[in-house]
Amino acid sequence: MTRPRPKIVALGGGHGLHAALSAARLLGGDLTAIVTVADDGGSSGRIRRELKVLPPGDLRMALAALASGDAEHAAWTDLLQHRIGGTGVLAGHPVGNLMLTALLERERDAVAALDRLAGLVGAVGRVLPMSPVPLDLVGEADRFDPDDPARTRAIRGQVSIATTPGRVVSVSLLPPGAPACAEAVDAVREADLLLLGPGSWFTSVLPHLLLRELGKSIASTSAKVVVVLNLVQQAGETDDYEPHELLELLQTHAEPFGGLRIDAVLADTYSLLDPQQLRRYVDGLGARLIVRKLAADDSVERHDPVRLSEAIRSVMAPEHPADRDTEGSTEPWR
Repeated sequence: MTRPRPKIVALGGGHGLHAALSAARLLGGDLTAIVTVADDGGSSGRIRRELKVLPPGDLRMALAALASGDAEHAAWTDLLQHRIGGTGVLAGHPVGNLMLTALLERERDAVAALDRLAGLVGAVGRVLPMSPVPLDLVGEADRFDPDDPARTRAIRGQVSIATTPGRVVSVSLLPPGAPACAEAVDAVREADLLLLGPGSWFTSVLPHLLLRELGKSIASTSAKVVVVLNLVQQAGETDDYEPHELLELLQTHAEPFGGLRIDAVLADTYSLLDPQQLRRYVDGLGARLIVRKLAADDSVERHDPVRLSEAIRSVMAPEHPADRDTEGSTEPWR
C-alpha cells in the first residue's frame, strides 16, 4: 500500500521562507506556504500604499520557490522575478508584483489570485496569505535611552522595525482582530509537519502567532513542529539575541494560546556561540536539538536546500544520538 504524502506547511516570509520552501519541496510532500502580509517597503510598500492590496513581494517569492523546473514554467518564473529598469514610476518593480496586483484587483479573492499565478509557474505547492487583508506591524523596542535602557517606545511598520536603533522585544498586528486566511488555518490543522523559520524573527516568523485563529491552530496542532534557526543575526532585529532567546520569544508570543509545542530545533554547526546553552533550553522544552552543517558552501548566510531538507527529514525518523552532538568548532553566532 502506498503511504500518503505528508502534508507540510511552512510559515514565514521573504528570503527565509524561500529557503524553507526550497528545502521542503525536496521532501516530496503536499506543500503549503503561509506568507506574512505586513511588508511596507520597496515595491510591495509602494503598491499597497497606492492600491490598498496585499503586499505582493513575499507571496511572489514563495511562488518562485515552488515553481516547476520545466522550460515553460521556468520562463514564466524568470519573468515574475524580473525587475523593471529605468528611472520612471515602474522602476524597480518585479513583474510578478504587478501581475499579482492585477489578479488581486480582478479576482477580489487573494487565494484565487494566487492559485491562478501558481498555475502559470507550475507551482508544486500552494501559496496562501496569512490574512486576506494587508496588515501593519507594531514593534515595542527598548535601549533607546542610555540613562533608561528599559524604557520602551512603539515603532510602526515592517521596515521601521527591521532598522530600529533600539532592541525589539515584542511585536503586534494592526488592525486589531484582523481575520486569518481560512484556507491557511485549515492547512495548519491538517498538517503533518509545520516549519517555522528561518527568517526575520519579528517581521516574518512571529506574526503568524498573532492572528487569533491562525495562532490558535499553530499552538494546538498535532503536526510535528520544527523551528529552523537563522544562520546569522539580522541587523536591526536580532543583534542582541542568542538562539535560545529567539525560542523564548516564540513562547512569549504564543502565551495567549497556552504556549507553543516544539518537536525539533534545527541549528547550523558553525553558528552557535554556546551550543550547550541552546541544548539546555531545548531539552527544557522537551524538544529535539539537531545541529548540523546547514549553510551553503558558498555563503554562511544561505541555507543549502539539500542539507536543510535532510535535517528536516530526520525529524520524522527515530532520534539518532549524533543529532544531539555539536560537531566542529564553535565560532561566534554571527
